[in-house]
Amino acid sequence: MRNPLTPLGGTEMEVLREVWSLGHATARDVHDRISERRRLAYTTVMTVMKNLAEKGYLEYETEGTAYVYTAARPAEEVRASVLGGILDKVFGGSTASLVQALVQREALSDAERAEIRRLIDGMDDAPDSDA
Repeated sequence: MRNPLTPLGGTEMEVLREVWSLGHATARDVHDRISERRRLAYTTVMTVMKNLAEKGYLEYETEGTAYVYTAARPAEEVRASVLGGILDKVFGGSTASLVQALVQREALSDAERAEIRRLIDGMDDAPDSDA
């Protein structure tokens, strides 16, 4: 039996990112945006959006003959869930190992390094949520 690292495939995440970006979208809207980057059949986008709705990631309403989709779950929640699964399955729950792998793999610009430092320093300044 297959045990995927994430609950969503690459095309599903790509479609979901487009819906988050647009706020609400038809399959045509999403297909048009993805087609700017790569070839993907319109029927594939329709199927992926239907599957995402069945999985609870998208909601839809009908407008005439079109289905208009919106995100059922916010981007931050989905990203945290997907990353949490990868953190557990690949890095044994070690956040430091994950960050180390990202930093070593990526060619970070000076601006990106500075932003990461600001984020980490900001965590020290934030009130403790466990208190």
